[in-house]
Amino acid sequence: MTTDLILKSVADGVATLTLNRPDKRNAMSDDMRSAFIDHLEEIAADRSVKALVLTGAGKGFCAGGDIAGMKRRMEAPAGEVAFNGWSRQQRVHHAVGLLVNMPKPTIAAVNGAAAGLGADTALACDFVIASPAANFAWSYILRGLIPDGGGMYFLPRRVGLARAKELIFTGRRVNADEALALGIADRVSGSETLLDEAQAWARELSQGSGTALALGKTILNRSLESSAEEIFQSGSQAQGICYTSREHRESVLAFLAKMGA
Repeated sequence: MTTDLILKSVADGVATLTLNRPDKRNAMSDDMRSAFIDHLEEIAADRSVKALVLTGAGKGFCAGGDIAGMKRRMEAPAGEVAFNGWSRQQRVHHAVGLLVNMPKPTIAAVNGAAAGLGADTALACDFVIASPAANFAWSYILRGLIPDGGGMYFLPRRVGLARAKELIFTGRRVNADEALALGIADRVSGSETLLDEAQAWARELSQGSGTALALGKTILNRSLESSAEEIFQSGSQAQGICYTSREHRESVLAFLAKMGA
C-alpha cells in the first residue's frame, strides 16, 4: 500500500501540509519533494486558501535530506555526479522558492527535530512556532556540505551574521527555548496544542485583504536587499493595484455607510 508522502487538509481557509515519513523523521526524499512541490503550487493558486501551516508527522519535523538519496548520488558514475547534483539543486530551490514566495502567510509548526534541509524549510516560512520537543540544527557540516535549502540566506536575517556562522560551522543543536531567544522561532507552544495554535495564528494573520497581503509580502521579502527608493517604487505600484481591489472598495464603502456619509 502506498502512503501519501505529504498529507493535506484545509479548514477555515487554512491549509495544513504534513510531511509524512514518520519512520524516517520526515527526511525529504525526491518523491516527497515532488509531492511537496505539487501541493505548494496548488495552494498558491487556490484563492480560497488564505494561509498555510507546515508540520511533520510523528516525532520529527524534518530530518533533512534523505540519506538513501545521498548514497545513490555517490554511486553514480563519476562523470554524472556533478550534473545530477545540479539537477537536484534546481528541484530543492524550486520547492523552497514556492514556499518563500507563497502569496499568503506561512507558518512552520515545528514538532520535533528540524535538521539540515528541515531547518532551512522551517525558516523559509514567514513564521516559526515550536513545541518543547523541537530542535534546530544546520548540520550540513557533519556531512561535508553547506546549507543548500536557503539557510545561508534565512538564518543570518533571523540571528545575525556572526551567530549564523557559529550555528552553520558547528552544526550544533538548538533547543526550543534557545531558538526563541535567538529569533529562530517566533513562538513556543505546548506539544499538544502546537498545531491548533499554529492554525489559529494562521487564521489571525490571514484576516486582512488577500491582495494586500500578497503584495506586501512580496515587497517585504526584498526589503533588506533593496534601497528605500526601490521599496517606495514597488510600494507605489502595489498600492495602485490595492486601490482597484474588491477588498479596498468594500472596506471603504462599509466604513462610509457606518459613518452615515
